Amino acid sequence: MPLSMYQASVPAFLQMLASLSAILDKAVANATARKIEPAVFLNARLSPDMLSFTKQIQIASDFAKNTSARLAGVEIPKFADTETSFEELKARVAKTLEFVKSIKPAQIDGSEEKEITFSVGGKPMTFKGQAYLVGFALPNFYFHLTTAYAILRHNGVELGKRDFIGSGM
Repeated sequence: MPLSMYQASVPAFLQMLASLSAILDKAVANATARKIEPAVFLNARLSPDMLSFTKQIQIASDFAKNTSARLAGVEIPKFADTETSFEELKARVAKTLEFVKSIKPAQIDGSEEKEITFSVGGKPMTFKGQAYLVGFALPNFYFHLTTAYAILRHNGVELGKRDFIGSGM
């Protein structure tokens, strides 16, 4: 049986967002144990020209909810990008999980050839559903998750592959 668009998207988003929530808990515990102000982690970057940890979480969340909504043909929930604490980031991840869980297979399956158009930096981008999911959305989702993970590891938070992958491993 071929892998459906739903199977290729929603379960991956759910697994990785759950892992992200657990990683945020480990970051809080690490900051507390080492007496590090949480803002140090929240504002940390791998390189001066890269986005902060907080922004990486926001963008990963956006890719999960926006992709699910676009493929399902439903309205994309708007999040304000105003998080300034681990608690607020955890709440954002929880809202994202709740939305992605609300998407049903019948809403996404069959969207392989659906035209998906949106703007990036003011420039329109158009994809067919499968190309959007496989070649744009999932790579971006994983990039921002990986970058957030790397920022925390770089700052001494004890994380490993099992933390990143979560219960799917």
